[in-house]
Amino acid sequence: VASPWMFLMFMAGAVVMLPRLAGALPGGEISSVGDLWTIASETIWTGTPADGGTALGFWHVVSFAWVVNLSMHVGLADMAIFRYARTARYGLFSAFGMFLGHYLAWMCAGVMGAAAAYVLGTPLTELDSGDVAYQALGVAGALAVVIAGWTTSNPTLYRAGLALQVVTPGWPRWKVTAIAGAVTTIVACSPFVFTKLLDFIGLYGILLMPIGAIVFLEHWVVPRLGWTQFWASRKGVFVSWPALVAWLVSVALGLVAWSTGQIHLFLLGVPVWICTAVLYLALAPFAGARELLPEEAAPPADVPSLPRRMESMGPRGPGWFVSGGVALAALAACVALPVWMFTLPPTEHDASSQAFKTLLLVATLVYFASGVVWMRASEKRRRSAGE
Repeated sequence: VASPWMFLMFMAGAVVMLPRLAGALPGGEISSVGDLWTIASETIWTGTPADGGTALGFWHVVSFAWVVNLSMHVGLADMAIFRYARTARYGLFSAFGMFLGHYLAWMCAGVMGAAAAYVLGTPLTELDSGDVAYQALGVAGALAVVIAGWTTSNPTLYRAGLALQVVTPGWPRWKVTAIAGAVTTIVACSPFVFTKLLDFIGLYGILLMPIGAIVFLEHWVVPRLGWTQFWASRKGVFVSWPALVAWLVSVALGLVAWSTGQIHLFLLGVPVWICTAVLYLALAPFAGARELLPEEAAPPADVPSLPRRMESMGPRGPGWFVSGGVALAALAACVALPVWMFTLPPTEHDASSQAFKTLLLVATLVYFASGVVWMRASEKRRRSAGE
């Protein structure tokens, strides 16, 4: 329910705020596609760093995108969530998160940020995501920021709870997850996090980059070298010292290169990944990667298996049709409202802004209410089919 609405909110914010940047054009209005390119190159993505920062080029963005997605995909966050998937095709859903969420949504965020800074007369570096979204979309925009953080944090907290349970086996999962959530909430309130978000994400990704490299090597390289795949777990090793050393050394070298100005933070992903891979492959044989080891023990027979995908569904009741139709209509309204604002003359934007934000909030509330009813009706259909 939340994902399509959030994506539309990012798009809506960009569409609504673009006319605010039309002052950069000679006529003060957007009249062609070429005008959009002029605004983008002269007002939004100018290539001029803010507050004396470093200019970012194409390869900075490419490397940063890889770092961000490696921490969430390529066997890390997805490994924790997709173990419940009924088919391998579910892995394709990662593409929606990467290309829609991490590509288009970030482009729209750039438009909103530049426009909000222009309207408020405040440097973008002094605005957080809540300020930007509220300026563009009102309460619905602020709600989008909260839900975006929530939906991103859910799988992250889940896998953090799984990881911490390894070192706290006697603790219940809820307690481990609650502690991890409390600590990360305090960290998120730090000014460095919400005012230096890109730097924080870059550091976060660099810390996880070596783990992604080791996961890749164990799945795709180690078997092709004739070594024993997953040798550490098959030996019953509590701490894999080749993985630990490769992680510590590569991250330390990366941080030194960044702090001394040798390599930009966003470009550290490639050298850190390569350094980790070389070190791990060099050290793993000394810890037993080439040994012939017995297969891991099979899970106990009494462990319940995941339910198979149901081929049939129960009958569609009137509540399913009505709630689904209302949800689609509300979602369509979330598309139509920003388009309406975009087509207004610039002189009418301020007068219509409050009405737009109010109607968008109403459409949002109607969408979530009807969407929840539709999902509950769908769950009842699944249950009735399985009985």
